[in-house]
Amino acid sequence: MATSRHLLILIPPFMLLFILSASLSAFAKSCPPTPWDEIGPFYRPNAPVRDTIGNGYLLSGTVRSSADCTPINKARIEFWQAGPDGRYDDAYRATVYSDSKGRYRLQTFPAVPYANRPPHIHILADVKGFEGLVTQHYPKRWAKGARLDLVLVPEGKGEGKSEGRTDDLVRPGKGSR
Repeated sequence: MATSRHLLILIPPFMLLFILSASLSAFAKSCPPTPWDEIGPFYRPNAPVRDTIGNGYLLSGTVRSSADCTPINKARIEFWQAGPDGRYDDAYRATVYSDSKGRYRLQTFPAVPYANRPPHIHILADVKGFEGLVTQHYPKRWAKGARLDLVLVPEGKGEGKSEGRTDDLVRPGKGSR
């Protein structure tokens, strides 16, 4: 009859805490920046502050620092998208601010395709001390919502990750919040 032997290793509690904290520290440092995407021709600064521009789709997430994945509060996030008729309009623009835990949310309608483009929502995120970000969210077909964390690079730490585009970014209110 075959028997199996199990080796039981007892780790002192202080070593377990050390291993766990080292693992969490390594995890916290692995927060890749959100990829850039084109701003497109329809951006207009100073979208109205509101968290609802329709219903049927909820986009939410947390704004984080790429340096250590910590949440960033008071980040200004602008959204704009084509309306149900495929045209851009002020009714489909919004600005939200991340809360004390870095969270944001936008209630909108499902994005629609237009001019041979897949459905998408444009996003501009900006906060003092971090490089601005322009990106786009591409919803999955038939989805009712998505979680999208926006990971920003601290100013002076970009090392070309945004390919110099932050200098060209329209940044209304930079440093005002």
